[in-house]
Amino acid sequence: MSDLLFADELPEPEPTSTRPPWTVLIVDDDPTVHQVTELALVGFEFAGRGLNFVNAYGGAEARTLLAQRDDIALVLLDVVMETEHAGLDLARYIREELRNQRMRIVLRTGQPGQAPEEQVIKNYDINDYKEKTELTKRKLTTVFYAALRAYRDLMIIEQSRQALRRSIDAITRVYDSHNLRQFASSVLEQVAHLLGYEAHGLCASRVSAYAASHAQGRLKVLAATTQYQGLLDDSEVQELPPKVHAALQRALDQCTGFFEDLRYVGYYRTSAGNESLLYMEFTDLIDAEVRELLEIFCANVAITYESLLMREEIEETQRSTVYIVGEAVQHRAKESGFHVQRVSEIAALLGQALGLPDAEVEQLRQAAPLHDVGKVGVSDSILDKPAVLDAQERQHMQLHAQIGYELLRHSGRSLLQLAATIAHEHHERWDGQGYPRGLAGEQIHVAGRIVALADAFDALMGHRPWRSAWALPQVLEHVRTQAGQQFDPQLCELLLQSQPQLEALYQRWPDPQPRLH
Repeated sequence: MSDLLFADELPEPEPTSTRPPWTVLIVDDDPTVHQVTELALVGFEFAGRGLNFVNAYGGAEARTLLAQRDDIALVLLDVVMETEHAGLDLARYIREELRNQRMRIVLRTGQPGQAPEEQVIKNYDINDYKEKTELTKRKLTTVFYAALRAYRDLMIIEQSRQALRRSIDAITRVYDSHNLRQFASSVLEQVAHLLGYEAHGLCASRVSAYAASHAQGRLKVLAATTQYQGLLDDSEVQELPPKVHAALQRALDQCTGFFEDLRYVGYYRTSAGNESLLYMEFTDLIDAEVRELLEIFCANVAITYESLLMREEIEETQRSTVYIVGEAVQHRAKESGFHVQRVSEIAALLGQALGLPDAEVEQLRQAAPLHDVGKVGVSDSILDKPAVLDAQERQHMQLHAQIGYELLRHSGRSLLQLAATIAHEHHERWDGQGYPRGLAGEQIHVAGRIVALADAFDALMGHRPWRSAWALPQVLEHVRTQAGQQFDPQLCELLLQSQPQLEALYQRWPDPQPRLH
């Protein structure tokens, strides 16, 4: 089915049977001990993973090896090697210098008198102590199960802690669908670990009705564990791995979830008709309570995503409405149809270069198109005059700054409050010679200063009935000469450093008679 599409950059997950083995380090100066240990554990598996043995024949060699890798789950450690306490020194090195508390350390000795058990257990942070003579194959297998189970549980706790940290960091940024994906992915990974299972998977949603313009009926990934992170990128799409595709398609066709083998597919349909699915692969069988918890997770992510899409739709409608109003005013004033878009983008460019927070930059982008809304109160004879205005006409034209302010200031919305300030102050000058209030320097709101420069810049780049459009170098030179007079000098410097972005902007939204050279 063609609508089951996801982002590129992800290889097909490997089957559970090929999961990486547990790494076990044997440290002993007797090669026979290495051989016997490996022979005794042939065919051993825990949690669907076999063993990978790494060998060191002394404490110094083991230190070099441990400094190079951090994937060792268990170390079988002899006590007497280069020195009588080489093994004990290595145990202390692992815990105190490497600060590795996850690795399980099992001390094996053929000379118990050199390291009495009670003293060693008390003074060294080891996990087990065995005499080599008592380590039969059965007992060695028991040691491996106990040690690897403990290591796995410690890793689950560590991964859960990291996932919780990412969740806490992300929760303050869940204000759009993209950030919801980051947050939900952290939570999904944390859920898998907290359940005590090793698992990977994804949560996906296909939206319809009002949100069709966003997802176009395609199934999009809302959350993914580490192995599926590449699916969160929408820049390119490709078909899912066959087994995942087939499982999701089955759930969509049957409108219900199912459990089979070591994977679970959950299905949820929102009140608006949007469908969400949860695909998880596990190393062990899961019980009914775990399935219920995963279904609840899937449902909550789907509902939140649906709400965010609705909010984004409202915000997009708001942005479009602002542009329409701004364009209508510019059309009445016989100015370029792309003037409001360019002023909006130049203002955002300057706000970002100035270091304003992203939220303030976005609000500036949305408010800037209303800078000339007050021109609705200026007569057509003045707006349509194909020549320079005389003193009286200029005075009448200048009323548009106050008119725009009065039109917008009564709204309780922060966006329109900012637009009111911009409309009121975008003709003030840095030197205090502007209108309507003659504000100077930082008395002018930063948004007013930004839009003043953006508006004047684009006006000079555009054609007017009484003059031709200026070339970009000519406009930039004008900005340079007016720094500290008409415009904020810091903003002028930032604009002069942005010539490549400005050229790209005028290629995207060209004036009917542009001049870049």
